[in-house]
Amino acid sequence: MDFELPDEHRMIRETVREFCEEEIEPIAQEIEDDHRFPEEIFDQLAQLDVMGVPIDEEYGGLGGDQLMYALVTEELGRISGAIGLSYAAHVSLASKPIELFGTDAQKEAWLRPLAEGEYVGGWALTEPGSGSDASNMQTTARREGDEWVLEGTKQFITNASKAGSILVKAVTDPDGGYDGISTFIVDPREDDGFEVTTVWDKMGLNASPTCEITFDGVRLSEDRLLGEEGEGWEQTKKTLDGGRISIAALSTGLAQGAYEHAKRYAKEREQFGQPISEFDAIRDKLVDMHRKTERARLLTHKAAVRYDEGVPVTEASALAKLDASEAAREVAEEAVQVLGGYGYTTDFAPQRFYRDAKLMEIGEGTSEIQHLVVGREIGL
Repeated sequence: MDFELPDEHRMIRETVREFCEEEIEPIAQEIEDDHRFPEEIFDQLAQLDVMGVPIDEEYGGLGGDQLMYALVTEELGRISGAIGLSYAAHVSLASKPIELFGTDAQKEAWLRPLAEGEYVGGWALTEPGSGSDASNMQTTARREGDEWVLEGTKQFITNASKAGSILVKAVTDPDGGYDGISTFIVDPREDDGFEVTTVWDKMGLNASPTCEITFDGVRLSEDRLLGEEGEGWEQTKKTLDGGRISIAALSTGLAQGAYEHAKRYAKEREQFGQPISEFDAIRDKLVDMHRKTERARLLTHKAAVRYDEGVPVTEASALAKLDASEAAREVAEEAVQVLGGYGYTTDFAPQRFYRDAKLMEIGEGTSEIQHLVVGREIGL
């Protein structure tokens, strides 16, 4: 078992780390305060050729693997959870399913601009009344001649107000159960009847837009159906296997960022004539923060490597997501505590990591759902 990263992976990680520290860190709090999606940052990420890290080069991607993608996501999360979240949704949820399930024509028309960073994408599964029961879906698509007509509402959709394409789950056979759900490609810029009705103010991650969207008689040609009719739920499960790895990577980045801020502060801040890092209580906190972050990283990398090997990853990805998301929240909370009163102010980053981390335990399946998934996988 080799824990050393390949040279190419280390190079990509270092390139993205340098970019994050030079371009994102100076504006990380500002874009959060302003609730501003930083389009210029995503343009620069496109110039770095990382908007489609795990997408085949044939369709404009970098041709990397899931591990490389996890490293990039972690580095973004280490500086800005909001940018990391929009990036992860763009790659795992909006782009990868088109590569996995789309036709050559769909890949050329819809995957290429995503992978090349022409615009960001979105993925619409959750509805106002569904919550963790994502299959309880009211959005429908019915056939009318050679078109599909989309009706319904989706909730908590990342990037929807900025997206150039959104993959939408809808019921095409009301009597089909899980086999009655299909996936459609929607163009928010051109498709009549699409509307962003709410951009939510949130506890954190406000530089990443989270939206309610509605479909009022949106007419889609047959070539907007992704894969076959009735395959939507199977596609969703496969998509989430990879998506949970990206949230685990993002969570690991949040934990790493919070830990680094706390460690730096503790070594510089003096009380009673010595740095507070030399007090047992603070040192023990920092050691535990480091331990939790390293554990999250190992589980995340294990899941990513297994994904790249083509073996089943449902248990590994759910376990990584569960552990890393909880580690992010715990480490960020302790970082606030290490800084004391300063940690509660927006002049210092730990408060932002703390607020951002909480969503990691909710999005792409709550911690409770991850317990359910892992329990099933281990025979409980």
